[in-house]
Formats: sequence, C-alpha cells, structure tokens
Amino acid sequence: MTSTSATLSLDWHGRANALAIDGRAFIDGRRTTASGQHSRPTTSPIDGRVLAELAAGGPPDVDRAVAAARRAFPSWSRTGAERRKGVLLALAALMERHADELALLETLDSGKPILQTTTVDVPGAISTLRWYAEAADKQGGELPAVPPGATALVTREPLGVVAAIVPWNFPLEIAVWKLAPALAAGNTLVLKPAEQTSLSVLRLAELATEAGLPDGVLNIVTGTGREVGAALAHHMDVDAVAFTGSTAVSRTLLAASGQSNLKRLSLEAGGKSSNIVFADTADLATAAAKAAFGAFYNQGQVCSANSRILVQRGVHDEFAALLADAAAAFRPEDPLAGLAGNGALISSAHTDSVERWIVRGRAEGEVLFGGERREIRGSDAYLEPTLLGGLGAGHDVHREEIFGPVAVLHAFDTEDEAVRLANATDYGLAASLWTSDLSRAHRVAGELLAGTVSVNTVDALGNTTPFGGFKQSGFGRDLSLHAFDNYTAPKTTWIQFG
Repeated sequence: MTSTSATLSLDWHGRANALAIDGRAFIDGRRTTASGQHSRPTTSPIDGRVLAELAAGGPPDVDRAVAAARRAFPSWSRTGAERRKGVLLALAALMERHADELALLETLDSGKPILQTTTVDVPGAISTLRWYAEAADKQGGELPAVPPGATALVTREPLGVVAAIVPWNFPLEIAVWKLAPALAAGNTLVLKPAEQTSLSVLRLAELATEAGLPDGVLNIVTGTGREVGAALAHHMDVDAVAFTGSTAVSRTLLAASGQSNLKRLSLEAGGKSSNIVFADTADLATAAAKAAFGAFYNQGQVCSANSRILVQRGVHDEFAALLADAAAAFRPEDPLAGLAGNGALISSAHTDSVERWIVRGRAEGEVLFGGERREIRGSDAYLEPTLLGGLGAGHDVHREEIFGPVAVLHAFDTEDEAVRLANATDYGLAASLWTSDLSRAHRVAGELLAGTVSVNTVDALGNTTPFGGFKQSGFGRDLSLHAFDNYTAPKTTWIQFG
C-alpha cells in the first residue's frame, strides 16, 4: 500500500486518465450486462468526467443474482471454516496488491481525497476483512444444561442468502463491514452498492473470484434503490438484509420485510451526534482539533459526524476561536493532488442541499467560519467547512441530518443541560464528551443515548467494538463479533439417550 509521502509524489491524474473501468455488474462469478442492456454513465464529482457506463440493473438482474447465491449456498455454508478463512485472507492479500487501484476508483467515484483512500479507506477495509477471516474458525457453540439423559447442542447457523445495501460515503469499507462477517459465517451475498459509488466494490468482486471464492457466493448488482434495492427487500428468496443509509429508507425496508418473507434486518440508519466540551477539559486545543475532525472529515458525509458541538459557557468563546483555526485544515482541495484537506461532496445536487442549510444558518443565526462554495477543476461540488452559531437549541439545524461539512456551536451551563441537549434528537448513533473528571465521564456517558460514546476523543471505532445505534438510528451492529449476530441464528439439536 502507498505511504503518505508516496501518495504526494504520484501522478494520480495521469493514473486516472489511464484507468480502464468496467461498469458491468458481477453475477455468478463473472461480469455481465444488465437485462435489456440498460446502462447509465457514472460521473466523478471531482471534475464531472464520465468514469464508465454502469449497468442499470433491475428486478430480473436481482432474480439472477439471488438464484446464483441460492445455488452456491449449500456448498459454501458446508465449506469448513478453515477453508473460508483461507479464501478471505487470500482476498485481503489481493486487495493489498491492488490497493492503489482500489483507492483511485474510490476517489474518482466519491470525491474523497486520494490521501484518505490510500491511507484510511482501503487499509481499513483490508484490516476488517482479515479480522473476520481470522474469526471464522474461532466461533464456538454451546452445551447448555439439560435434564439427565439428554444432550443439547446449540450451533450458530448461517441464514442463507443475504442482501447488503451500502451507501456512498464509505463505499468499500462499509461493503466489507457487511460482506466479511456474512461470508465468514457461511452465507452467500448479493450486494447493491450505491449507484453513485459502485466501482471499487465491482473490482473487489473480481479479486474475490481470483482469490478462490466460488461462483455465486458474492454477487454485485448495480442500479438504483427504487429498482434494485426494492427488489432485494421484497424478494422471497432473500433471507436477510443488511443496510446502512437513511432512516427513511430503513422504514421502507421494515415494511418490505413484513410484506414479503419476514426476512431478518440489520439497519444502521441516520444520526445527529453531539460533542460535549466541559470547561474542565485539560487541553482545549486538542479537543478543538478533534471536534473539527469529528464534524468535517469526509466532507462531513459521515452518519456519526459530531455536528452538534455543545460547549460549556465558561470556555465557549476560547473554544470557538480554536475550533475555527482547526477547521481550516478541512478546506477543500483537488482530491487527486495528494494533499490534506477535504475533497468534493458526492454531487453538485447534494452540495446544493447542504448549501441551503448554510444560507438558512446565515439568515437566522451567524456563520462563525467558512460557508463558501468553491469550484475546483470545473466542478462546484466543493464546500468550505462551515461553523454556525446563534441558533436556538430547538432549531432544525440541531435536529436534521445535513450530511455535509456543517456544524453548529451552542453554549450550555450545567451538566444536566448538556445531557438534555445531547439527547434531544430522534437519533442515537454516537456522541462524544471531553472532561478531566473521571466521575463525570462515567456519569455522562451512562446518560447519553448513543450506541458509541467517545470520551476525550471523537467517533471512536475499531474492528473489536460494535458500531450501531439506538432510537431511529436503527438496530443491529457492524464490526466486532457482534456483527455475526446479523448473519447467523442459534439452532438447538436435542439428543435424548436416556
């Protein structure tokens, strides 16, 4: 994989111009056109270039992919865990060998800086894949207590055909969050990437076949949520859906499960996460730098972004100045230049919607930092990191998920007020708090309604810890051994011998 210094020195624009990209779907071990030969051009938010003709899949393509996954399931599910582990480790090694290619596809598709995809996104996906590969042969069953004369075995069984529907903000990483535990547990998979960012996952499927994954075990159907996503959600031969995306779409998936075969769901939905800074924080400069990262990283297109920054009044003004200084590190740059900073948002249309929040914040409060739209390489999908203030605690900007580089600063006086403000949201995905008081850290963390509470850092996660939310942020967990619960079910075998 490319180091940070090497990333700076490479001609990524030249590499991008030389890249040959295949936009066809991947079903039953091979590339294939969509039914009816339908396709659509997919463009880069970096500069508007057409990257490929992407297969525009529909229900017939979903039927083909699900049928392939169903045919492959008996063999793959009975393949020994040691063998499944070996195939996934071989795939991780191939991803490492093709890391620069995967990173470039990810950057072109999503607008992320190449410095991030080479050092964070692709290495993170490889790390997660290896972690679940190593866990595949370490899952044990149970021997529960039963009456004399009997033995009961409780085993964890794969569910069957899993549909994974993944978003555009971390296309490769979140796809691996789903496919790694699902495949390690013995399921087969039909994955629908976001229509904006399908290219890195399509290439991953080719590498999986090269690594020895049998035909039909991993299938990629590209297309819209209305066509492909809905067909998967209502399909009578799909046993489970693993989803990351909006709360609104999560509701439609719940309805589809009830209208079809009661398929199992794991839903990682929206968020509106808070970052609480108490006056006793030991290092406000570090807290401000982390707050800028938590709010503006990946152009703020992070479901767990700490976009509500609550600061105790005694240090509010000092912290606001420090935060403005730290936000400057996230100004947009050419994503292929190898520089630090932000890249493009996912599209000009999405940038329009984020910009409307800035216009409203300027009219109803004040812009403390940033707020300007920029044009780079002919694209206007670039926004400066923006800090809003002067907006009441009940304002929509505190409650609605903006999904862009926009944060709001708000003062509080007491610990109880901070907790009340932080919990005043329909979501419960993540939260952060800063304090030097250990008792306060435990006390406040216990009262925050969030799946992950980060203390003296922001948005902490890792392969060993579960990630997911409460309330309207969904249910089920990605990462850690808990992710296996999304893709397996306990089965009891009772043997009576007495």
